[in-house]
Amino acid sequence: MIHLTSKLPSSGTTIFTVMSRLAKESGAINLSQGFPDYDCDPELIELVNKHMRAGHNQYAPMAGVALLRERIAEKANRLYGADYHPESEVTVTAGGTQAIFTAIAALVHPNDEVIIFDPAYDAYAPAVKLMGGFVKSYELSPPNYKIDWKAVRKLISAHTRMIILNTPQNPTGTTLKEEDMEELIAITRKTDILILSDEVYEHLVYDGQQHLSMARYPELRERSVVCASFGKLFHNTGWKVGYCIAPALLMDEFRKVHQFEVFSVNTPVQHALADYLADKSHYLGLTAFYQDKRDFFSELMQGSRFKLLPCEGSYFQTARFDRISNEKDTDFSKRLTTEVGVATVPVSAFYTKGTDFGIIRFCFAKKNETLERAAEKLQKL
Repeated sequence: MIHLTSKLPSSGTTIFTVMSRLAKESGAINLSQGFPDYDCDPELIELVNKHMRAGHNQYAPMAGVALLRERIAEKANRLYGADYHPESEVTVTAGGTQAIFTAIAALVHPNDEVIIFDPAYDAYAPAVKLMGGFVKSYELSPPNYKIDWKAVRKLISAHTRMIILNTPQNPTGTTLKEEDMEELIAITRKTDILILSDEVYEHLVYDGQQHLSMARYPELRERSVVCASFGKLFHNTGWKVGYCIAPALLMDEFRKVHQFEVFSVNTPVQHALADYLADKSHYLGLTAFYQDKRDFFSELMQGSRFKLLPCEGSYFQTARFDRISNEKDTDFSKRLTTEVGVATVPVSAFYTKGTDFGIIRFCFAKKNETLERAAEKLQKL
């Protein structure tokens, strides 16, 4: 008999895997997991094929293909007025989640405290715990999920090492505002607190609003690790390519972990992405593309018994279901999948304490016909 002590005793299979598996078993329309059901641009696929045939099939440099890092730095400068040196301040990663995990592994030490805003992407807390850190969760409440910075100040201690932020936020679809950034600057000024900024939905900000990246603000940029995802940008989540930008001091520590974690990332895909990024319209057009999908889904749901909450960004739409059922959100989501034929995710899964406000999350990064079929089923409730 082998005796093991789990490093993550309270962790099981992620809710995304659970709901996607249930959707497949039930033959349900999958609006649960955050991936498109349409393909990426054929031009991008051709570029990957081109670079495979050109012989770019061996290990890439540990930090990433040089031209891709240059293009990422150019993009950050164009969008946020931020100067990141491609040689020392940009690293290509195997997806956004690897970038997040690596940043936590590199910068959080045993007994460090990390502030996380719930509901939160479920990869944050386990990574902190694996590094021996302590999670301090601050719960946000619907419908606006606004941060009370006075309450956040009370969470700060001499042991606070990091604050993790996600904007636009998954699962709520909310975004940080100028007043949030001003508060964050004031809270962290003259401290050693670091910021991990998950900005994988940076181009999915709607209604004329700007994405407020940590890279925009010099006082935040100097203490921030910003993580992003090409999978979210270019509809190819299965390629698992993302990147991280950070000041050299932080990036040096990041790469110490990255090199032993994955070492390098898919070479022909990196070359293809470098070519593709030369045309900025490929990412600047994403806002309109996804806002149309948000609005299309919202229109389809008019007259239903679901109450849609505000969606300022991301490709997720949250909704109350209290006019339909008083079940737990987990039970309702499973019944919606097996009996109605539409898979969603219960928002309580994003809370450390499992707090249930009776809200579920739909992913609208789907073909219009998929959204139409799903809405038709949901309208019957």
